[in-house]
Amino acid sequence: MAVYAGDRLDWVTSAVESILAQSYRDFLFVIVVDGVVDDAIHAFIEQTQNENANVVLFKGTQNVGLSQCMNYVIEHVLKQWPDIQFFFRMDADDISVANRLANQVAFFKQHNDVDVLGSSLVEINEHGKIVGQRLLPLHHEQILKVLPRRCALNHPTVGVRMSVFAQGHRYRSELMNTQDYFLWIELCAKGFKFANLADTLLEFRRVNDFYKRRGLNKSLNEFKARFFAMKALNSLTLLNVTYAFAVILLRVMPARLIKLAYKIDRFFLNR
Repeated sequence: MAVYAGDRLDWVTSAVESILAQSYRDFLFVIVVDGVVDDAIHAFIEQTQNENANVVLFKGTQNVGLSQCMNYVIEHVLKQWPDIQFFFRMDADDISVANRLANQVAFFKQHNDVDVLGSSLVEINEHGKIVGQRLLPLHHEQILKVLPRRCALNHPTVGVRMSVFAQGHRYRSELMNTQDYFLWIELCAKGFKFANLADTLLEFRRVNDFYKRRGLNKSLNEFKARFFAMKALNSLTLLNVTYAFAVILLRVMPARLIKLAYKIDRFFLNR
């Protein structure tokens, strides 16, 4: 879990406590302070480390972004704790349900062919009220088919076998967003297997400026990722190309129209 300037103490506290309260207990919780953060947050994280033997804290003097934070943790774990089997994502403003790790670890152990595993989630607002949900394709073949049009995993819910990273695969460090989308495409093209659990294992924080924060840069990266997927997965079709251009045009429209389109998209996706 990476923590940034601008994060809220109450949300960080909820995120951290949701991991420490997991029913599955055999895990290492790595928190990365990515640059300067609020003093109260810094004090809380240090206290959390002091009180929990399975919490490891890394501090960065400047903000480098999520990709570099994740890659740093991956490299460190491969060197220092080679017996660790899985890598799980967590954001500092989300909440993992108590059986998240237990369910995902159990699935991994029961399905040795699955390398990357996500789950469904619910979206919550600033006050913790549920305002939406994200249900994604469950099986690899479905995920592979959808990937040229959308990122078919909820990144904050994802677990990855460390054996994937041991083979040299990493997040693209130059990307400040969509790093997960590019990685999933690369891994699918290499033959790694994906799955999603139908279980809702995470509460994802969708705040008021969510639609504005997606921004043109993220939209352009998603546009590039879609064509990268079409090429890498041999799926250059009229439907996929049309979808890519339709989304990039939509993203330059006013935020209220983007919000409406997002809700429509979620309606059809969840069905």
